[in-house]
Parts: sequence; structure tokens; C-alpha cells
Amino acid sequence: MEKYDLYRSRRKTLALEITRDCRVVVRAPMQTSTKIIEDFVAKHEAWIADKLELQRQRAANRPPEPSDAEIASLKRKAWEILPQKVAYWSQVTGLRPTGLKVTTARKRYGSCSGRDSLCFSCFLMNCPEECIDLVVVHELCHIAEKNHGKNFYALLERYIPDYKERQIKLR
Repeated sequence: MEKYDLYRSRRKTLALEITRDCRVVVRAPMQTSTKIIEDFVAKHEAWIADKLELQRQRAANRPPEPSDAEIASLKRKAWEILPQKVAYWSQVTGLRPTGLKVTTARKRYGSCSGRDSLCFSCFLMNCPEECIDLVVVHELCHIAEKNHGKNFYALLERYIPDYKERQIKLR
């Protein structure tokens, strides 16, 4: 059986995760017995092996981690570009954020808080300009529509009619 890290919490179900660094993580409800957890892991042995192999292949093809200097450079570039883009698209859409932040987030390029503050990853600066515009407008649209429902995408399409093509480029 594959070695795994176990995290117990107030969740109701068992879950498996294979992390970017090829660790197996099991999340379990507080009172779940060790036997049930081990049976769950054993039952999913083939799935774990497949996903570990996939993650190892991805890790081998992943570019090296950026240096501190590269990250600092991306952050400077983000602070040069994003405030202007947010200001421009705020003017166009009439949607005004309450704040702007640049982070080193790896899993998402942007977010909008419940208080309408926008947050962007400095790694967005590695994307083409039309993709940067898409992320900025996407997050601004969350000021009006807090979810990804039909109304959200109608609003996004009003300002970025080719948003679907840009999303493909972004990936």
C-alpha cells in the first residue's frame, strides 16, 4: 500500500488527493477508524498509481521554479500594468473595485473578494495581453455577479465577446 499523509477534520466523507509534489493525501472525518481509511486507500490503489504516474510526468515537464529575482520582476511588471488595465476596464464596465493586490498565487490568476477587492497573480504577466485583459474583466464582472452563472457569462461576453477563445489561450 502507498504511503499517505492523513488529515482529519470535521468533513463528512473520505477523499484522496495527489499533490504537485507527488504526495498522497487522505482527508477523513474525525471519527473514521484506521481500518476504514486503509480499506479506502487499498480500494483506490489503481487510481492512486495512475494519478501518481501522471503527476510524475507533469513534474518532469514542468519548468523550473522561478527565482526570487524573477518573481520580483514579475511583481514590478504587474504593478506597472494591472492598475492601468483595471482603471481602463473599470471605466468601460462601470464596475469599481475597492482594492487591488498582486500575489504569487500559483493556482489562479485572479480573484475577487466578497468586498469587491481584486487580487491578481504576478504570474499572469507571463500571459498574452488579451488574456490579461480577460482576467481583469472576469474579476471586475464578479463585482456585479458573485458566481459563474448565466448572468455572469452574459456580462463578461458584453465586454469580451471572444472570451471563450481567450480562455483557451489562457490554459
